[in-house]
Amino acid sequence: MNAMELPDDLQRCVDFHGHLCPGVVIGYRAATAGMDELSVRRAGDEELIAIVENNTCAVDAIQWLTGCTFGKGNLYFHDYGKMVFTFATRANGRSIRLRLRPTDTTDAEEVPADQRRRRYIEYLLSQESSKLFEIQTNTLEALPEKASIHESLPCDCCGEMVMATRLRQRDGKSLCIPCDEDARQERQSP
Repeated sequence: MNAMELPDDLQRCVDFHGHLCPGVVIGYRAATAGMDELSVRRAGDEELIAIVENNTCAVDAIQWLTGCTFGKGNLYFHDYGKMVFTFATRANGRSIRLRLRPTDTTDAEEVPADQRRRRYIEYLLSQESSKLFEIQTNTLEALPEKASIHESLPCDCCGEMVMATRLRQRDGKSLCIPCDEDARQERQSP
């Protein structure tokens, strides 16, 4: 794909992600629209929340732009396979949900994939947010709890350290999830 002039913040998302693709641009547009609507900037801590309903390239742009990460506990992943993104602010409890609208990206003529991708990226960058997304405000009844720190304890089987809240009790032993599943499978085997 020939070089394309990109806004600086989108270029930083591309650099973080590794390449320019429609997914990164979708995440970029969702994050900027959500942050603009909530009148917030990049999160330094947990003041901004992002809930993503897919694990696509879009999420990399959302992480970079919003500062919402798994490590800070303000990025939540719901494995629904939907191009849906919710942003909320702890300061006032406001939230916004953006759902990518379906787009007819078919070309009447046979066009090489790189040209179709470029056209779609140009479309994503040229449209108003309301044309790209169905936007709903105040969609969360309650904000997710702030991140909490839990003690780590060793698994009685493999010895690896595990967050105490993730240990499972079986036959008087504290097991990590993989060891517990292995033990359960052994019991079910003839």
